[in-house]
Amino acid sequence: MIYGGTVPTSREFTLSWYWLVSCLSLLLVLVLAVPSQAQVRIKDIATFEGVRENQLVGYGLVVGLNGTGDRIRNSPFTKKSIEGMLERLGVGNLSEDDIKTKNTAAVMVTAMLPSFAKTGSTIDVVLSSLGDATSLRGGTLIVTPLTGANGEIYAVAQGPIAVAGFTAQGANASIVQGVPTVARIENGATVENEIKFALNSLKTVMLSLRTPDFTTAMRVKDAVNKALGGSIAVALDPSTIELRPPGKMAIVDLVAAVENLRVKPDNVAKVVIDARSGTIVIGANVRIDKVAISQGGLTILVEDRVKVSQPPPFSIGGTTVVVPESTVAVENRNTKFTVLEGDVSLQRLVDGLNSIGVGAPETISILQAIKAAGALHANLEII
Repeated sequence: MIYGGTVPTSREFTLSWYWLVSCLSLLLVLVLAVPSQAQVRIKDIATFEGVRENQLVGYGLVVGLNGTGDRIRNSPFTKKSIEGMLERLGVGNLSEDDIKTKNTAAVMVTAMLPSFAKTGSTIDVVLSSLGDATSLRGGTLIVTPLTGANGEIYAVAQGPIAVAGFTAQGANASIVQGVPTVARIENGATVENEIKFALNSLKTVMLSLRTPDFTTAMRVKDAVNKALGGSIAVALDPSTIELRPPGKMAIVDLVAAVENLRVKPDNVAKVVIDARSGTIVIGANVRIDKVAISQGGLTILVEDRVKVSQPPPFSIGGTTVVVPESTVAVENRNTKFTVLEGDVSLQRLVDGLNSIGVGAPETISILQAIKAAGALHANLEII
């Protein structure tokens, strides 16, 4: 006899079993599909030889400002630039009194030329004021050649600019939001000259790690050789791995195959401290020997009060005076020791410091003291 329910039929049991198997299969697929969080792509920790950006710089004029440009008497370079521009456009023989505009500003124009950028493609540019202009809002950049480190022109910039910050001023007050003297032009420069570099003509390609490390270099080498077969990768030093394409494989195909391989990078144990903001970053490989920590001491509280002493009513010769009054108190905070066992992990270290109830300044002092005691096995970097 069955109590508390009904007997499932054969069809119901089959459907339930099929549903359970489907859920378990889906869960297994999701688990297998999620990569290890510790592994990263090679393209995220290394760069390939010749595949990089190049810095461009130029000097230009922004016109059309609403009285917020450079003052000519304070910016002689702006005046010379205006004279030169007008002379090239056929307007010459101007006296000093003829150029008194406040609607023009001299700017430095910077841009990054992407690798393998082709003629006719566009890039973004950033404008920064050189003179005493108060705002670049509403201005337009005049044709500005952008040169590389070798002095050759690679792009030309021009167009209306966009300013994120603003300034407003009244008779007795003003407000500035952001930086109105820095602007940007999206796709504001056109590439006019290409950097000649034939990637496929190389016999080998060098892979450079952004953070040099012997262990990471060996892991990259092993991952490449395991994925592509043979010994096409050779670690030359902690920063460089030489890649040689197998057979008739093109360099571009080799780079595309290598950059998406995943490895687990290694790094030196480090504790970084920013004393100004109180920021502390502790690496996962930081280890501490067994130590006992106590933090505390005297706290001195100083409180100032101001009292007003007034003479009695209808008194003669009395004046109202301000009498300062100060109270000094000493508070002795009870301290306790916290013992950190040997070879503690990052979580144990954080839990131990939190159990003492210390803030960021005290934690910085504790870490420096542990380092001085020789118990902190990590580089302590203070920025």
